[in-house]
Amino acid sequence: MVIACAFGGACHNKNVKISDETTVSGTIHISVDESFKPVIDSQIKVFEASHPKATIIAHYKSEAECIRDLNIDSIRMIIVTRGLAPDEEAVMKNKLTYSPLSGKLAFDAVAVLVNKASKDSVFDLSDLRSLVKGTSAYKYKVVLDGLSATSTVRYVRDSLAEGAPLGKNVVAATSSQGVIDYISNNTDAVGLVGVSWVGNPEDSAQVSFQQKLRIAQVECPHCQPVVYVSPLQYNIATRRYPLIRPLYYILKENYEGLGSGFSNFLIYERGQLIFKRAYLWPAKMRLDLREAKIDK
Repeated sequence: MVIACAFGGACHNKNVKISDETTVSGTIHISVDESFKPVIDSQIKVFEASHPKATIIAHYKSEAECIRDLNIDSIRMIIVTRGLAPDEEAVMKNKLTYSPLSGKLAFDAVAVLVNKASKDSVFDLSDLRSLVKGTSAYKYKVVLDGLSATSTVRYVRDSLAEGAPLGKNVVAATSSQGVIDYISNNTDAVGLVGVSWVGNPEDSAQVSFQQKLRIAQVECPHCQPVVYVSPLQYNIATRRYPLIRPLYYILKENYEGLGSGFSNFLIYERGQLIFKRAYLWPAKMRLDLREAKIDK
């Protein structure tokens, strides 16, 4: 038995290839930041339609929970808005005996939502910073998809609040859908969600959301003269829209299994096109941006 462990390596590595699994067949569990449920649901649907013997079971939860799920043997991959910190990667390498694979998939925008009847739909960055800090003259509640652990909350704390405590006017919904529902029914609130929840005009559910709310425009911090822009793909790609974050995959797999097959799908043409159709900006696929003029 000792000899078998020494030569097989399985005694020190729980991530051993399942005999009937390939890059296009088998079953895996992944944990995904809830902010990206619409687009990852689409990715899984297309991948499974192309590979009928493959089943990918996604568990949607907060980013912090996804990171913790890397310690669960049954979770093969996570999809979140940050890579592993050096200390986290060292812990995982010690546990697995190899470093997890990771990479950027796309760039997402945090959309600012207001009720359709709201009188304000254009914000300076300073407006948003003072809103989340609770020091703004605007009498709005700020609605997030939680008050801790989610990627949107982390983004707001780090990039808008700049490390300051969140104001007492910041309240929590239970999910991105909860933020949308709250803004749809209240004129005294501003909501922040990933743009894949509200920015796709080809999605009938998202079109119905837009009958009750508006996506606000935000100041472009480096544009001269100053302009206010929406979280459209062009504005994400050119960094004109300021509230942008990357999307990463982190994979625990040291062989050619279904996790590798799905991650390759995400980073190559078909997966990148799905990100594009969801109105995120693909991180891997080269797309040219061209200036265009419309003749009147």
